[in-house]
Amino acid sequence: MLKRLISKLKKPEKRPATDVQIIARKEHGISRTRISENALKVLYRLKKSGYEAHLVGGGVRDLLLGQEPKDFDVVTDAKPEQVHKLFRNSRLIGRRFRLVHVVFGRDVIEVATFRGHHDNAKGKQQAKQNESGMLLRDNVYGTMDEDAIRRDFTINALYYDIGDFSIHSYAGGMDDLNRSLIRLIGDPATRYREDPVRMLRAVRFAAKLSFDIEESTQAPIKELAPLLQEIPPARLFEEVLKLFMAGYALETFEQLEQFDLFKQLFPHTQQCIDEDPFYRGMVVNALKNSDQRIAQGKSLTPAFIYSVFLWPCLQNTAKKYMDQGLPPVPAMHQAATDVVSNQQAHTSIPKRFVMAMRDIWDLQRRLQKRAPKQIESIYGHDRFRAAYDFLLLREQSGEQLEGAGEWWTQYQKDHPRDPSANGGRKRRYNNDGKRSSNNRRGRNNNRNGSRNEQRRKPQ
Repeated sequence: MLKRLISKLKKPEKRPATDVQIIARKEHGISRTRISENALKVLYRLKKSGYEAHLVGGGVRDLLLGQEPKDFDVVTDAKPEQVHKLFRNSRLIGRRFRLVHVVFGRDVIEVATFRGHHDNAKGKQQAKQNESGMLLRDNVYGTMDEDAIRRDFTINALYYDIGDFSIHSYAGGMDDLNRSLIRLIGDPATRYREDPVRMLRAVRFAAKLSFDIEESTQAPIKELAPLLQEIPPARLFEEVLKLFMAGYALETFEQLEQFDLFKQLFPHTQQCIDEDPFYRGMVVNALKNSDQRIAQGKSLTPAFIYSVFLWPCLQNTAKKYMDQGLPPVPAMHQAATDVVSNQQAHTSIPKRFVMAMRDIWDLQRRLQKRAPKQIESIYGHDRFRAAYDFLLLREQSGEQLEGAGEWWTQYQKDHPRDPSANGGRKRRYNNDGKRSSNNRRGRNNNRNGSRNEQRRKPQ
């Protein structure tokens, strides 16, 4: 602890990206017993087949910090097609970044080939950039030294060698880890232009690890934040899940606002919460509650997070329609359609979550009204619990709803529900937004409309 404190007080020195520090097994705390068995299988098979194989990035970083990694990523000198041939349980994915996913049930080990310099590219099929410098394709392969230069942050340029169990730390990655510092490798402005999502990753890592963002790394973020508008909405939806569904959502939100990044993801929401303190308080309370749920091991659906973020937009849009003479219920329905459509231009929202959001919003009026003939149908609704939590959130944030929250709390105590009600078909989602396995019946009934969504995992 004292050693880490002293290292943080020292002025950080920027090391060349090619500067490598090799840390022997006896000098670090990573043990193979803490590495995923499936990751070890991949590493050893690659090694046995004559290829280099290393754990890399976030898995190594988190192990060194004493945390349990969510993912273990592997890097190798084998080409993607060669890796694919070695593992029958693998699939090739990606065009922008060619990768291999080795699948062990629900556990996926991502295997990437060492990246090389763009100067060595053989045509646009290997490397391509747009006019602003954003990488559209990056499939130039190289050595581990070249790969390290292509990593985003120094604390991710850490390689665990399965051969001698040493750690190769590039660009001062281990030093920055000890200093609790987020630092980009290379010129920050250039690296952000290559991939604007790196700005979100800087904030996410800072919030997750309680690290500081190094001065030159944070300096260009506000100016370059609008570059996020060039990122496909589907990719930004996945980034939103990582930002707000991992247990540090409130800290992430505050930093995103600080760097003008939140308004790139939710522009209408940012406008509304800037204009009305109530809506800001509601977002803050929702993120606090979400962090608490995750800390308690409870699930969280993206639909709830999105329904909170877009609620201010829904209210404002519905008011405009009502001012034009449209009755409240049709006004809310039309507003919901507009708000979701507008948001899809920034971060796409899968249809299953849109349906859940609309249910949560629609139930608010019915929960407040408490019409006697509708009580049982409201209570039996699939989205009752989420809508009830949303109602409590509104009251917690200061909205006066004539005691509706307390009334429904007491009603549930007086009328406890059988957990198997509704035929056990209640939809549940894991914290990464995917439907959990206890919903097999629903998946089978909707097989024709389902799609497999492939996601890149964070380093």
